[in-house]
Amino acid sequence: MRWTMAISVALLLTLGAYSGSAAVSLHRLVQAVQSKDAAAVMSRTNLPRLKRSLVDQIVAAYLNRIGQKRAVKPLERLAANTYGASIADVMVAKLLTQERLTELLNSGKVSLDASDFGGMGQLSRVAPSKLLETAKRIRLVNPVEFSLQLGSGRDAGDVSLRFEGDGWKLSGIRLPSAVLDALSRHLPAPG
Repeated sequence: MRWTMAISVALLLTLGAYSGSAAVSLHRLVQAVQSKDAAAVMSRTNLPRLKRSLVDQIVAAYLNRIGQKRAVKPLERLAANTYGASIADVMVAKLLTQERLTELLNSGKVSLDASDFGGMGQLSRVAPSKLLETAKRIRLVNPVEFSLQLGSGRDAGDVSLRFEGDGWKLSGIRLPSAVLDALSRHLPAPG
């Protein structure tokens, strides 16, 4: 009986530390976004993982767009995943400068050079201190990653935070389909 009680208490403490560390990390990221502290936002971001996430979304939107009118050939899929991904990688690198990433999370506007690609929900409007409201927006992806929906609609987008050993870091942004479609139009048309 004592062992069962001890194990139960240990599990509850571990679960509390796990969810507490996620809540604290989310709160710190939201504070950095709200204060427009680009350096703090970048220190709470896994940039390579975030970059890969966005490139994959843009290439998938491109393949989806060309696949609406006809079947996508395997060679086209290969070209999109290599050449198209390298072009998308350059676009995403421009989107993920310290200032632009902070502005994207703060205002929800996705812009590149002079082009505005639309918007998504704002991370700056999330109130981590309102635990119940925030908990309703969270979806566990796997034991070391969760996503937070940025608004009530499907096209509000979401952000993902992943446990990186020393805390939870921003590891993904799911952009709305309209924004992805606009970004995918900057990839070269199939020949």
